[in-house]
Amino acid sequence: MRAKMMIVCCLFLLGTGMAKAQWVTFDPSNLAQSIVNTTRNVVQTTTTAENMVKNFQETVKIYEQGKRYYDALKAVNNLVKDARKVQQTVLLVGEISDIYVSSFQKMLTDGNYTPDELSAIASGYAKMLEESSGMLNEMKTVVTSTSLSMTDKERMDVIDRVYRDVRNQRNLVRYYTNRNIGISYLRAKKKNDTRRVLDLYGTDNQKYW
Repeated sequence: MRAKMMIVCCLFLLGTGMAKAQWVTFDPSNLAQSIVNTTRNVVQTTTTAENMVKNFQETVKIYEQGKRYYDALKAVNNLVKDARKVQQTVLLVGEISDIYVSSFQKMLTDGNYTPDELSAIASGYAKMLEESSGMLNEMKTVVTSTSLSMTDKERMDVIDRVYRDVRNQRNLVRYYTNRNIGISYLRAKKKNDTRRVLDLYGTDNQKYW
């Protein structure tokens, strides 16, 4: 357990009845922003779908480096309520990154999108992930700062609000993903090629089409 906690992005401590998180060896908001930055670089420097596939690998690399921290954080149990809410919020940002990277990798192999459309989709993901990173930074400030004049209740109210905001953002990313997949499906339908799209993205999303 000690080794596991060393690689977890947050260490949860209980103090004065309030869960405080220390971003120690890994800052999840920095990971999210790094993915945003590499995505914007891909969008700005890519002119063809083939180049985008190649350039996107840097984004994938950053995501995979952070994924092991999210996986370790998932395995941490027996947290007090306050710390659990912080943990869940961090994991939601990780889920947003996962939805983006895994879905966009598939979109890059989907001939139903043009390079310009792929760039626009990537920019949309980057915007939503950056907003999520900003929300997480607000939580980080509240739970780590010793200079803020806030009661434990006030801190917990902020944590609860940020959690809800990030959860809503996760739901928005899901909707955005499914809407874009739906565009591919409709185009494939006109070409009698829906099986390929279903095989690529899976059938769980069919209800959104």
